[in-house]
Amino acid sequence: MTIDATDREIIALLRENGRMKMVEMARRLGMSRSTTMARLERLERTGVIRGYTALLSDEYDRAMIRAHVSLTIAPKSLAAVETALRRLREVRQLYSVSGPVDLIAVCAAESVAEMDKLIDRIGLIDGVQRTTSSVLLSTRIAR
Repeated sequence: MTIDATDREIIALLRENGRMKMVEMARRLGMSRSTTMARLERLERTGVIRGYTALLSDEYDRAMIRAHVSLTIAPKSLAAVETALRRLREVRQLYSVSGPVDLIAVCAAESVAEMDKLIDRIGLIDGVQRTTSSVLLSTRIAR
């Protein structure tokens, strides 16, 4: 699907405030409410906008235990492992990478004990051959 400048403006407004009222969005775009709603619905229907999420405060996020979990996957098991990882709410991002491991999962848990349980659960997923985890201690640079 091709998107135009107005579509990009809608996306920018949603990134600024995902709960922006349709009336406010239409006013800022200089369009009618119905036209704005139709464009937004098209962006959702075509998959350009896949969903909405909540952004958490820095204070809440800093209190979480975070880890990078590297996974080595059995041949032909990647799709099944990815599906299983998608079901774990603690898995924040999942990257496919080059090198000695196949995937890196960025995880967050409320305590060290919860992170330990999570890493054990990941290791038990069918097709996961090995995990290696690195708990993040502090953020030195965030851009």
